[in-house]
This record gives sequence, C-alpha cells and structure tokens, in this order.
Amino acid sequence: MEKMRDLGMNHHSISDRTSADTLTERLKGINIYLIGMMGVGKSTIGKLLQSHLKYGFCDTDAVIEQVAKKKITDIFNDEGETAFRDLETQVLEEVCAYTRLVIATGGGIVERSKNWSYLHYGLTIWLDAPLETILSRVASDEGDRPLASQIETRLQKRQPLYSQADLKIDATGTPEAIVEMIITSIPQVLKSDV
Repeated sequence: MEKMRDLGMNHHSISDRTSADTLTERLKGINIYLIGMMGVGKSTIGKLLQSHLKYGFCDTDAVIEQVAKKKITDIFNDEGETAFRDLETQVLEEVCAYTRLVIATGGGIVERSKNWSYLHYGLTIWLDAPLETILSRVASDEGDRPLASQIETRLQKRQPLYSQADLKIDATGTPEAIVEMIITSIPQVLKSDV
C-alpha cells in the first residue's frame, strides 16, 4: 500500500463510487483497522462500514472488557495503564488472526511499535477530528474514558503515529458521510493485487 493520503470532506455519492461488493472483492479479506483519538467515532463508523462491506466488526476495547471482566476505567484504576496496554496488545494479536473484520481500536494502540506489526497486515484508517470536536464529544462521558483529561497532550503525542495510517479521513461529518468517504477512498490506496 502506498503512503497515507489525506482525504478531506470530498463528497461522492455512493452511486458513483466503486460498489461495496466490488470493493469487498478487491480487499481480498484483509482487515480494516480504524485508529484515532477517543471520540472520533471509530465504533460508530466501524459498525456502519462493516455492514457496507459485509465484514464482521470488532471493538478492541469491548473485547478487553470481556476478557478482563471489568470496565476499562477499572483496569486503569486497579492495574494501571501498562497493564491495560499489555491486554490491548494481546487482544490485537488475537483479532489479527481473523480476516474480513473492521476493527475499531483504542486511541492509544498506536503507541506501541509491536502493535504496528499487526496493524500493517491490514488497511489502517486514521479517523481525524479537530481537538475542539473531540473535547465536545467526550465531555459527557469523561467518567468512562480514563485519559479524557489528557486529550490535548495525548493527541499531540499520537498525531505522528496516526500519520502512519494508509488513509486519513476527516471524521467531522455525519457517520454516513464518513463511511461513504472511506468507501470511495479505499481504492486509491489499494494495490491492484492487494
């Protein structure tokens, strides 16, 4: 795959894009990893995208909570961030064994280079939004997001890591518009033989 393309709010109608079925065929089962800060809509976008592509959907944070049998905030509070990141890497390693998945990842998954060894096996899409948008989206559920108070600092640290993605998509539109943008943009970074 070629280097990431920065794709803004270019609106193409679904009728003039490569059909989702053709795109699914061209993807040849590779996983799609959604990366980006908390609050950019990775889970919402992931669920919509998977239905268009006829893929499965996985949210690594939800899997971590199932495995640990506790909320992410409790993992952070009881065991610390390092223990959470260890679990996150373990979960990513396991979901990578599957194919035909859209995977919504935690915002900090990009901080460990080992995780990139898994992410690079699929197509990575950075859902990006301005700091103000992220802050307004997470304001109501700060209690469920252990690092919400550190968003600005974390965003600055992670932006160079997120920029390693195959695609950068502006995540400020409606979920439907964002999914449409992803579907029309993926063919631009797929090699003809994926």
